[in-house]
Amino acid sequence: MIELDQIDEKAAAVLDGYLVRKDLVRTFSRQFPVPTYVVEFMLGRYCASTDQDEIEEGLEIVQRQLKSRTVRAGEEELFKARARENGEVKIIDLITARLDAKTDSYVATLPSLRLTDVRISPALVNEHERMLTGGFYAEISVSYDATIAQENKGRPFGVESLREIQLSKRNVLNTLAETRKAFSTEEWKDFLMRSTGIEPNGLSDRQRDAFMLRMVPFVERNYNLVELGPRGTGKSHLFQQVSPYAHLISGGKATVARMFVNNATGQRGLVCQYDVVCFDEVSGISFDQKDGVNIMKGYMESGEFSRGKENIRADGSIVLVGNFEVDVEHQQRIGHLFGPMPPEMKDDTAFMDRIHAFLPGWDIPKISKALLTNHFGLVSDFLSECWNQLRNQSRVGLLQNRVFFGGALSGRDTNAVNKTVSGLLKLLSPGDTDVSDEDIEWAVRIAMESRRRVKEQQKRIGAAEFRNTHFSYVMGKEGVEKFVSTPELQSENSIGGDPLEPGQVWTISPGGGDEHPGLYRIEINEGPGSGIKILNKPVPPAFKESMGYAEQNLYARSTQLVSDKDPRQHEFTAQLRAFDASKSGAKLGMASLIALCTSLLKKSVRGGLIIVGEINLGGSLEPIHNPVTIAEIAVEKGATALLMPVACRRQLFDLSDDMATKIDIQFYSDARDALLKGMVE
Repeated sequence: MIELDQIDEKAAAVLDGYLVRKDLVRTFSRQFPVPTYVVEFMLGRYCASTDQDEIEEGLEIVQRQLKSRTVRAGEEELFKARARENGEVKIIDLITARLDAKTDSYVATLPSLRLTDVRISPALVNEHERMLTGGFYAEISVSYDATIAQENKGRPFGVESLREIQLSKRNVLNTLAETRKAFSTEEWKDFLMRSTGIEPNGLSDRQRDAFMLRMVPFVERNYNLVELGPRGTGKSHLFQQVSPYAHLISGGKATVARMFVNNATGQRGLVCQYDVVCFDEVSGISFDQKDGVNIMKGYMESGEFSRGKENIRADGSIVLVGNFEVDVEHQQRIGHLFGPMPPEMKDDTAFMDRIHAFLPGWDIPKISKALLTNHFGLVSDFLSECWNQLRNQSRVGLLQNRVFFGGALSGRDTNAVNKTVSGLLKLLSPGDTDVSDEDIEWAVRIAMESRRRVKEQQKRIGAAEFRNTHFSYVMGKEGVEKFVSTPELQSENSIGGDPLEPGQVWTISPGGGDEHPGLYRIEINEGPGSGIKILNKPVPPAFKESMGYAEQNLYARSTQLVSDKDPRQHEFTAQLRAFDASKSGAKLGMASLIALCTSLLKKSVRGGLIIVGEINLGGSLEPIHNPVTIAEIAVEKGATALLMPVACRRQLFDLSDDMATKIDIQFYSDARDALLKGMVE
């Protein structure tokens, strides 16, 4: 028996009848040839309880029903014989149907009995149209008629009745919205993950966020997601096992007729019938028609496709999942992150532009026993029904006057980010309730990062129009502009192209004496109070001296540097981070001064920029003895620009041509000039 925790207790108190223990599900799903949601449907009916005796009793019923109604390989003839002897047999199977034009009648296929010509009434087919596309699991009564069996080409087997295995109640969303009120945000995220079978304890925040992003296509219409990553991370599990509203297409040919519309019969395709259509092993997918990818591109853009003169709207989301043969770093060295896609998609920037989010599959751990939960979660058919109903809502209105996107986002970027944010907020808050700024910011950061990852690949392919990828946002009218990066593009000790937070500056100490030059990052936060407090323990004496010079220059020249702000009314906390062997932080006065100014002004320094130089108490700039070495280090560390005192200009004649082409070196004449040239415009 599992140990119930706080989330289990809360769920059991408010979700009676909609819970199932996920370890019980795994017991059955390995025993019987049916998807997880079928097992959960049965368990939810008989075992939705915390009382161990009731669970035991329910388990016996479920065991009995699954045993008597699921057909294992090799048992087909046994079930057919039972149908003949008893006149009828009940089975659980995936039912599909087609129109047999020769006899003008519908015939059903029951794969577990290996029957492809089972009689079925037009009324049943019209009532359950999905059996004409991908089909669905159902409890089916199959009859046998001996007289028909004796006819020439007779079809003795027939479907008498069927019951879809999914929830039909329409007020489920209200139940879920009420339930949400009992949980904190973090508890709710954990509960959602448990409902999909994953145990969140022990996962990092990035891993949890990736699992949450996987769920967005279920709640957001016409949402296009790509997930590429290592094998064995359960990429297709959610789309195959958890929801009857999702359909998985395994690698191979995808026909336009099956995906969109059959021009011969007018039959609508998968994107009209399902909430999510997932292409598994996407590298092997190809269309039967040359314009298949173009039809898909058009659909991903507008949610429409045409059949003759008629335009058909659908709202199925498209998910593309696949594997990297190599790790992320290597993939980026040899090409771009869309490399594993089919040839007609992987270098097509117009196709990429329609992808709303690129989920970093490398952030998700491999599925192991420890990653599967033994706690309570929502019954899958209840959860998928709620997700299905959430598709009719939008949460984009919550961003109005609360979040402002930066100038780097194009119209398509904004649309993609809005859709991802809306989906994440629906998952977080199924009722249309107030959502906190923290939750909105959480969703915006995930959305921007996953869209920016798409833009970075377009940039790699060389399209000039995708040059600006510095995605940013501001929370509230008075907020600070924050930039969102994609972690795989930069390592911790090299300089990325993104602007840092206000108060942060990259710099290089020229060294001297026994110490070599070295890269540093100065990080300053400001608040009410006065003076400067250096957090490093012990405080490096040389850095303390430079910071003292910077502080005095800030006070003496505050009107030139920070306008009407009075720096004496603020307390600054400073931290020096060293990225090389040198630790003293000598001669970093100018970078320290600019870090102090930008923390007050709430402005960022330009991305990829290193600022060097020492300023003395009187405001004069000290000469630098080794500007060529500093420029070479800046290139080595990945900087794109270097800001130096103008006196270094003559000495830089010794810089090699190769180095000079790799970095943009600019000069400043005084502190104000350095600040204006250093800040983001």
